[in-house]
Amino acid sequence: MLHEPETDADVSEQQLANEPYVEPLLELKEVSRVYGSGDAKVYALRDVSLRIMPGDFVSIVGPSGSGKSTMLGLLGCLDIPTSGTIIVGGKTVTGLDDADRTEVRGRTIGFVFQQFHLIPHLDATGNVETALLYRGLSKAERRRRAIESLDKVGLGHRHEHRPVQMSGGEQQRVALARALVTEPKILLADEPTGALDSQNAENVMELLTNLQSSERAVVLVTHAAEVADAAFRKVSMRDGRIVSDMTRVR
Repeated sequence: MLHEPETDADVSEQQLANEPYVEPLLELKEVSRVYGSGDAKVYALRDVSLRIMPGDFVSIVGPSGSGKSTMLGLLGCLDIPTSGTIIVGGKTVTGLDDADRTEVRGRTIGFVFQQFHLIPHLDATGNVETALLYRGLSKAERRRRAIESLDKVGLGHRHEHRPVQMSGGEQQRVALARALVTEPKILLADEPTGALDSQNAENVMELLTNLQSSERAVVLVTHAAEVADAAFRKVSMRDGRIVSDMTRVR
């Protein structure tokens, strides 16, 4: 019996059928964020859909006013959309109250900001420990995890130093250790190298690259072309929309 040759579509469908389904860590579905009303209405985001998958290392780029910061706030569940749906780990968070949304955020997402937001009177260990407060852990356990997280970013030997005793690069690494200590599935970084010199920026980017894993995604917003190009996937934005989403071969 003769069989018709398989088309590309047939092969693609067979491949999809044979591959196990992988659930996105985070998903935006037709999300819009509008500020103001009437004639003063401004769309910061307009009907944006995006999936962040396990293993992703994504840069979000675009000119000022393109919607990058708004996107990051929604990805981090720091804000809610005017319309559309946000799903984190298979759970719709759009309709949750502040307390429940905070619980999802604390369990799943870690943040690194351009400004380090370290507490001046606490040493490095104390700053990292703040992410573990209200989790029912003993002080000894919080300290153990904090020092372990500082070790991961190469600062275990500086765990008793306060921010004023550290360089900018070291302070950013403390902030990174604080984001990691909760073992988040998603690490969001907002201009993580923006306040650093070129050498420290390179060191932080190397750390971020190494933190991406088959289970964790790293997403960063940046204006710096060299930082964006270090990511495996680049999402470009303009006027509140995604205009391209490109993944390069690793």
